[in-house]
Amino acid sequence: MSRPAPPPLTCLPLGEQPRRRLPQLFIGLALYGFSLSLMVRASLGVNPWSVLYEGLEHRTALSFGTISAALGVLVLLLWIPLKQRPTFGTVANIVVLAYSSDLGLALLPQHLGLPARAGLLVGGVLLNGLSVAVYVGARFGPGPRDGLMTGASTATGRSLRLIRTLVELTVLVLGWLLGGTVGVGTVLYALAVGPLTQFFLPWFVYRSGAGRGAGAGAPEGDSVSGPPRRPHPTARSEVGA
Repeated sequence: MSRPAPPPLTCLPLGEQPRRRLPQLFIGLALYGFSLSLMVRASLGVNPWSVLYEGLEHRTALSFGTISAALGVLVLLLWIPLKQRPTFGTVANIVVLAYSSDLGLALLPQHLGLPARAGLLVGGVLLNGLSVAVYVGARFGPGPRDGLMTGASTATGRSLRLIRTLVELTVLVLGWLLGGTVGVGTVLYALAVGPLTQFFLPWFVYRSGAGRGAGAGAPEGDSVSGPPRRPHPTARSEVGA
């Protein structure tokens, strides 16, 4: 029995069905930012980039969300030698995540008991996997960190898995040295968020006219009569925004 074809994730033009896709993008990014705040308030370990945000938050007067936005802009500068081009989704990723994560941290209480913190952690990981599927499925292009990984993979010829591992280990260690929280939540996130995103993605991925007309397993083009779309080098967004 053959495996089903993966859902299409190539970046589509901003003008294609914006009333359908834009709300999905913004909702997904807002939920993603809120999921990060759930894991932070759980205080049981966060994902590698959030470890770095937390570490810098301890060392500066900046908020968690402001740091995530500032690092997002700095990462975009690394796209230049990699010949990567930001999309609307890239910019939205930086802005919406910053506001939604800070809002979540302002609303959620601190210093909860262990059962409540465990619930926040599990809920945060589940919501994170769902939210990634929602915003990636809108197909507006990768976030700044995803584009860095895919661009570096293309430029060096190394596998995306290797590049991603090296980048995330680097930010994890740096964040830990700065005082970020590493714990069971970090491990749970690493093990669970990929399978969760893969599970939810077919429910939320937007398919253009050709993809819907030809079926999920057929090549997708720009329109019903158009040729198949060439995959964008940064189209397949990875977990972690």
